[in-house]
Amino acid sequence: MRLLGLLKMAKTPCRSRSLNFIDIGANLSDAVYKGVYNGKQCHEDDLEQVLNRAYQHNVQKVIITGGSLKDSQAALNIAKLKDNLYCTVGCHPTRSLEFEKDGQDPENYLQELITLANENKKKVVAVGEMGLDFDRLHFAPKEAQIKYFTKQMDLISATNLPVFFHCRAAHPEFISVVSKYRDNIRGGVVHSFTGTKEEAAAILDLGLYIGINGCSLKTQENIDVMCTIPSNRLMIETDCPYCEIRPTHAGFKYIKTQFVSKKKEKYDPEFCVKSRNEPCTIIQVLEVMSGARQENEDDLADIIYKNTLELFFKGSESC
Repeated sequence: MRLLGLLKMAKTPCRSRSLNFIDIGANLSDAVYKGVYNGKQCHEDDLEQVLNRAYQHNVQKVIITGGSLKDSQAALNIAKLKDNLYCTVGCHPTRSLEFEKDGQDPENYLQELITLANENKKKVVAVGEMGLDFDRLHFAPKEAQIKYFTKQMDLISATNLPVFFHCRAAHPEFISVVSKYRDNIRGGVVHSFTGTKEEAAAILDLGLYIGINGCSLKTQENIDVMCTIPSNRLMIETDCPYCEIRPTHAGFKYIKTQFVSKKKEKYDPEFCVKSRNEPCTIIQVLEVMSGARQENEDDLADIIYKNTLELFFKGSESC
């Protein structure tokens, strides 16, 4: 006999009150939310069902990540579908070569990003995803990444928006660029953080927040670092469809809310798709963080929610 409604999807423990979430990093323009995996249509577009699951688990807002000019436009188009969807505009470091693709003037690419952000301020709440990623140099060499990360400092100045930063295996160079342009930055968050305690401290010294997701909680070392970050400098995200918390991860033992999923080949719109992360699982990120930090779940959720309002939605709601 099939269970109905939320019970089909998750087993959620009783709580003293509802928790509120803002997913600061969701890649909802990814083809998997259209049912396309590796170029093959496996099931129908189910973005609506994905969003409904998020809302049922108290995700109040979702910020859709823009990773290139084209991707940012796609993220904006999705954000326009619902009042509580927002997006970022920018160029991910692995896409840095798009600035000069087909011999175009990089300045034109930058200006298109600026125009997209400035003409859609009700939906674009940050610039990015921008930064450095030296783990994936096969997509863009270091020199190009640094060049176009630096160039996007003009995107920050031209929009006066906070920044959604990316840093992977490039901490010294990242800190160098951000420090140089610190006066241009009106606040930001380094998302999907997996660095050391020293790297976290350096980011905090720049006045930035640190975003935590499943990839930030894989190892005990990751968790130990997360526990050193003051709660008033934390944010949470899913980075979906990536970064799910798996049974092999050190933080999995703290999870209380379990989501039932089915393989894409046995797709059912009322279930999550196996190995495809969704915004609703942000509750699991909080559970790992509060459990590891030995902090009250409600209190930690409130602090993180207020942090996120303060950075991305200042003035729109009571903080």
